[in-house]
Amino acid sequence: MSTSLIILAVLALVLVLMYNSLVGKKNQVENIFASVDTVLKKRYDLIPNLVASVSKYMEHEKSLLEEVTKLRSEATKPNLSDAHKIALDAKVTSALGSIMVAVEAYPELKANENVMHLQHTLHEVEEQISAARRAYNQAVTDYNNAIEMIPTSFMASLMHYGRKQVFEVDASERQNVNVKELFS
Repeated sequence: MSTSLIILAVLALVLVLMYNSLVGKKNQVENIFASVDTVLKKRYDLIPNLVASVSKYMEHEKSLLEEVTKLRSEATKPNLSDAHKIALDAKVTSALGSIMVAVEAYPELKANENVMHLQHTLHEVEEQISAARRAYNQAVTDYNNAIEMIPTSFMASLMHYGRKQVFEVDASERQNVNVKELFS
């Protein structure tokens, strides 16, 4: 076998390995995002129960309940982009947090077994979402690294692969909690 033939075979093998690696990373991101999507749907399915449970007690928070319902409706529409789903998730997370804080102000709600069960279930789902986001962000980081590093960046460019967006914490959620406000 000639040297040039061996070099071509090695080069072809390297190209195939790079291609397969990039496809695998892209598919892993899509698979994990589907897992995130599943847990988000679980959360969106719980929202009507939460709203129904607390609405009669929270008349003056009516706009907050309407906002959560609107966001849920928007988030369950088909064919949303990943970036749009990520943005909606941040809004829903913030709104649900506000409702849970408001629920604490109603002793009769805190004592209601259904509301307590619902809060527990939502907490579990939020933990699942958090874990799924971490897995997704790791897969996206691996994918983004692969499409930006040499030599796979050349192959990624030929395949028209672009950067993926990670789940990020909203700026308002990064601020320290004012504990004094919670007790006033």
